[in-house]
Formats: sequence, structure tokens, C-alpha cells
Amino acid sequence: MNEYQKRLFERLLEINDQLSANQAQTWVELLWEDFEATYAKAGREYKGNEMTVKVVSQWIEYYGDKLHEFVAHNPKYKHLLEDDMNKWH
Repeated sequence: MNEYQKRLFERLLEINDQLSANQAQTWVELLWEDFEATYAKAGREYKGNEMTVKVVSQWIEYYGDKLHEFVAHNPKYKHLLEDDMNKWH
């Protein structure tokens, strides 16, 4: 996890106490990758980490406190957001 993602991770944990550290890290990585992939597919010029941080930060501020509810409505993503204690070691 880079320094930008670490700050986003810490912010997500601050605003959503329903997520474990592993789940919060997974969410940050998924949101980060989703934005960059979508931006690239749209043919946009890469603006660097700062642009990604700006957008992902906005998503976390708007939706972060509800992200733990996502799996209940979208069970096909459950495997991505389950706690796996060995995942980050």
C-alpha cells in the first residue's frame, strides 16, 4: 500500500467502524483500481496519484460509512471482502 492509499485507508477506518482493517484496505484498493481502470478506458490522460486520491477520497467521504452494507446487497463480491487473516501477512 502506498502512502496515498494508507491515508485513505486510515480515513475509511475513522468513518466506518463496521469494517475491519483488512476490509478497509481491500475497499481502498478496489476503489483505487476501479477509478484508474475506468479513467484509462475512457481514454483520458493519466493525471497521477493526486487525481486518484482526490476522487477516491470523495467516494470515501460520501459512501464510506455505508460500505459495510455493500456485501449484503451484492453477494457476488463477498469473497473479496471477507476477512482473511493471512491475506496481508
